[in-house]
Amino acid sequence: MTRFLGTHVNRLDRKGRVSVPAPFRAELARADTDELIFVPSHREACIEAYTSRAFDDLVEKLENLDEFSEDREDLAATLYADAHAMRPDSEGRIMMPEALIAHAGLQDTVAFIGMGKKFQIWDPDAAKSRNTQARARVGEKGLTLPGRGAARPEGSA
Repeated sequence: MTRFLGTHVNRLDRKGRVSVPAPFRAELARADTDELIFVPSHREACIEAYTSRAFDDLVEKLENLDEFSEDREDLAATLYADAHAMRPDSEGRIMMPEALIAHAGLQDTVAFIGMGKKFQIWDPDAAKSRNTQARARVGEKGLTLPGRGAARPEGSA
């Protein structure tokens, strides 16, 4: 299982190139893949990056929805329409498409945020704010992870 960990800040050059952090590239090598799928987040002003296997897991869940339902169509458009498959070059850089740069409001530096099986790319200030808010919500709600085999609350997936 892929585990993208930590926060890493790298420079975005004028051509839209940025180096994938070395720990993330090492994780890709460990997972025996170099292809990443980048999509604009449908919840946040950031970019989400998945290995091709993790993206396939999302697609498999999508395929469980009714073929002609509005929800399936909306989710398919969100996942596929603005997705970009990329491989880091020999120096570990990727070329970020302008639409993704605009969606995340990226300037000259970007923050790579490890999220386990995926990672996100943010404006560094927005990433710091988002993480601060997430920690506060976890504390306010007293969120914890369920134990193995623990029953899930009704309505959760």
